[in-house]
Amino acid sequence: MPGEVPRVVLVGAGIVGCALADELTERGFTDVTVLDQAGGFAAGGSSGHAPGLVFQTNSCRSMTQFARYTVEKYTALGCFDQVGGLEIATGEARLADLSRRHGWATSWGVESRLIDADEVVRLHPLLDREQVLGGFLIPSDGLAKPVQAAEVQARRAAERGARFVFGQKVVGVETAGDRVTGVRTGTGAFPADIVVSCAGMWGPVLGEMVGLTIPLVPMAHQYAFTGNVRVSAEVLARQPILRHQEADLYFRSHGQAIGIGAYGHKPMPIEAHDITGSELPFTKEDFEPSWEAAVELIPALAEAGVDRGFNGLFSFTSDGMPLLGEHPGLRGFWVAEAVWITHSAGVARAVAEWIVDGQPELDVHSSDLGRFEQVQLAPDYVLERSCQNFVEVYDLLHPLQPMESPRPIRTSPFYERQKALGAFFLEASGWERPHWYEANAGLPEVAEVPARNEWASRYWSPICGAEAFVTRKRVAMFDMTPLKRLEVSGTGALEFLQRMTTNNLDRKPGAVVYTLLLDEQGGVRSDLTVARLGHTTFQVGANGNLDLGWLTRHAPEGVHVKDITPGTCCIGLWGPKARDLLDGIAHTLDTRKGYFTAQRGFVKNVPVTALRLSYVGELGWELYTTADMGPKLWDTLWEAGQEHGVIAAGRGAFNSLRLEKGYRSWGTDVTTEHDPFEAGLGFAVRMDKDFLGKGALHNLTSTKKLTCLTIDDPGSVVMGSEPVYHQGEPVGYVTSAAYGYTTGLNIAYAWLPSEIDDEVEIEYFGARVTARPAREPLFDPGMKRLRG
Repeated sequence: MPGEVPRVVLVGAGIVGCALADELTERGFTDVTVLDQAGGFAAGGSSGHAPGLVFQTNSCRSMTQFARYTVEKYTALGCFDQVGGLEIATGEARLADLSRRHGWATSWGVESRLIDADEVVRLHPLLDREQVLGGFLIPSDGLAKPVQAAEVQARRAAERGARFVFGQKVVGVETAGDRVTGVRTGTGAFPADIVVSCAGMWGPVLGEMVGLTIPLVPMAHQYAFTGNVRVSAEVLARQPILRHQEADLYFRSHGQAIGIGAYGHKPMPIEAHDITGSELPFTKEDFEPSWEAAVELIPALAEAGVDRGFNGLFSFTSDGMPLLGEHPGLRGFWVAEAVWITHSAGVARAVAEWIVDGQPELDVHSSDLGRFEQVQLAPDYVLERSCQNFVEVYDLLHPLQPMESPRPIRTSPFYERQKALGAFFLEASGWERPHWYEANAGLPEVAEVPARNEWASRYWSPICGAEAFVTRKRVAMFDMTPLKRLEVSGTGALEFLQRMTTNNLDRKPGAVVYTLLLDEQGGVRSDLTVARLGHTTFQVGANGNLDLGWLTRHAPEGVHVKDITPGTCCIGLWGPKARDLLDGIAHTLDTRKGYFTAQRGFVKNVPVTALRLSYVGELGWELYTTADMGPKLWDTLWEAGQEHGVIAAGRGAFNSLRLEKGYRSWGTDVTTEHDPFEAGLGFAVRMDKDFLGKGALHNLTSTKKLTCLTIDDPGSVVMGSEPVYHQGEPVGYVTSAAYGYTTGLNIAYAWLPSEIDDEVEIEYFGARVTARPAREPLFDPGMKRLRG
């Protein structure tokens, strides 16, 4: 319908649906109908009972940006009381974590302060001074008024043409082929070109109507109101909203009463089909431990007592993030679910931009509906992980800390061999991934690895450093199975991939090319290695399920995109002795073929696809075979490698080696918010060919760049997301970091203004550590090791 305004139906008139209606109509999509099964804005969903506390700080940049916009918009609309937000510490571990949280806020542009216990009690006079060690104050935090915010945004949308129809329970979604055409309710049909599920805890029910798993779990959360506290309502109203995360509690005022939210009880999940209202009866026995902790912190509550309470329902997901995006198999059906009040307006803006412009301005890959692997959509997995997220919502979690159950889910064919070598496993995308091997504890190189601070020592061993040293000195086997592998085939495969990616793929079979996927605005949505295995067959090394979805949606008829990861496996064989090892057992492979080449052959009795690549900066190959031949491949390489001093090495060594070489990690170092040139990836862009996003690259005015830093103190190994200061002012943030064992350099990459080329400081747990820009790559700038 070129030139016509599309018909949009939003299912759910909670704060998300109303905010999205406002954002869509503001962008010219004025034919919007919002349906809700309840009788009005205050009825039905969680928006009606939400206490409205908005704490903006989050370890995830996009979540903080969602919250920042929510605060800005609702303040401008008169639906927000900016009383400030205060997080307190009663123990040393939490006090240290508040420094880390202050770093996040600074990195993401939210003003905040660390304050001492005296100032905490001055702001919150009812607190027991003896309990408090310090606090973290965010002046722009405060209280949203959810129902008022929904009504104001709905009114703005209605003035532009939107209509709101209540008492409409959706019972079906109409489709034609692979497109949505409307929805049916109990009273009639509503035609649509675009349907967005904003149904909150009922989202899974709507998803079932279109064959889409919406992996969220409605969960009850306790909220209690005290009786009147012997302090004036005026004093209580001036107090910042309060979080006591060590006790899983938060507090706000309600006149002369105080509202207490508690996460300290057991998870209380409920099936979406069984929900008849957003509030369940208060279970006082579950609240008792929380009440005792609340009274300990605020003694005045003992006299006030608990007046009433409820168990309010809201949505949790298996990774704690929202669910946003378009149905992978039904065009026009969108999802905006598992969104809390805190992020509501920001999410609505991003989804509106996505629908109208084809891409949000903000990187939202961590909230994209398509991020999950199929195994992560199993109902039991979603339930258990979502419940665990409820339990851990306020816990001190290390960036590398995995959930312990359900595990293991996905294992490579080498898993039993790895366990026998004492592998220490962490998890990613359901995969068990070795980070180091206790079998290497006796390597003499362990003694060469410098100590690091307590925080950076968690989920780490000096064995990681020893494995890195051995990789550079001899040869090591890395399990690369968890990396996503796609097969793109068909008569139009080359033309398709040429159009989708930035580099020139029109090369003879046997060539491997590093290239980028861009979005329409020229942002980097992924980096790929593409091996041309035949005239019409390509193997694509991708970054995850989002790449699979992107290529699948764009593939023309006759081009097939297939995920081959589950049926294959890969060993990265890297190090200066890799060729010596392979020469003795791979007589059908030409081990003298150059860097970025591919060939098929045999490693003894194992058929392999050998790609002459290295993500660690050493001579070697990625050796692929089918999953059934995986154990045989491992055993063959292991046996042949003994005379060459081969070891198995894990992700700890891998991450260090790749940063020494300056290799980017998409999603951490680079996202859709960055163009290839500022990210240092311009070498992968061929402007003499046509590709998606090329037009946007002609109008770049970038003022920032991804910068390699080396930190003076070898023990201060930062973990990512820390703020970077220049001449006392925050100017950027760290992306990836690791100690470079073989260079002896403590490395951090950071987004900084382009003009900075002198000393900076990184804030790390409240202290400042000196860092300096460095020319990259730090290791083997002449590429002699790689080319062998």
